[in-house]
This record gives sequence, structure tokens and C-alpha cells, in this order.
Amino acid sequence: MRRDTLLKVFGGNVRHPRLKKGLTQEELAEKSVLDFRQIGFIERGEINPTLFTIQKIRKGLNYPVNHLFKGL
Repeated sequence: MRRDTLLKVFGGNVRHPRLKKGLTQEELAEKSVLDFRQIGFIERGEINPTLFTIQKIRKGLNYPVNHLFKGL
């Protein structure tokens, strides 16, 4: 899988549970202790998040980490 496709799929795997839980990017960022712009960059596949960032997002979503990697 190409790098840009991989990042977009991962971003979608963050966006879908966020929307399902009714959270804004700002709310998820607050729960994840991240800057809200970083959430947007990740969801659009514009940056490659570190493992530490992925763990923060997982905790903020209260979501299994393996689901964030679905389809990769």
C-alpha cells in the first residue's frame, strides 16, 4: 500500500469512531492531550503520527488500538 493511502486509511479509522461518538476534533484533542490541528492533519492523512500519538488518540477515543489499524 502506498504511503499516502496508508495515512488516509488510518485517518479514516480515527475519524469514523470520533464521529460515531459525537466528538468534534477539538473534543478528541482535549481528551487525547493533543492539539486539535494535529487531529485534523491525521484524519486527512497529512502527517504520520508516532506510536505515542496513536496511543493518546486510542485513549481519547476509548477505542481498541487494533481497530485503528483496520484495513492496513
